[in-house]
Amino acid sequence: MAVPKRKTSRSNTRHRRAQWKATPPKLVPVTIDGREMLVPQRLVPAYRRGLIGPEEA
Repeated sequence: MAVPKRKTSRSNTRHRRAQWKATPPKLVPVTIDGREMLVPQRLVPAYRRGLIGPEEA
């Protein structure tokens, strides 16, 4: 198992962690049961096959 040779300073650790950013999912329009909905692009095939149903609001 890999082991670090030296302890990473708090400053370096926080600097590295601060670079990570979450990005919102890309929404695309899909027509399901005659209604147009915005769904994440990676879930479009699941919506089209009926594996995920439209949420009733």
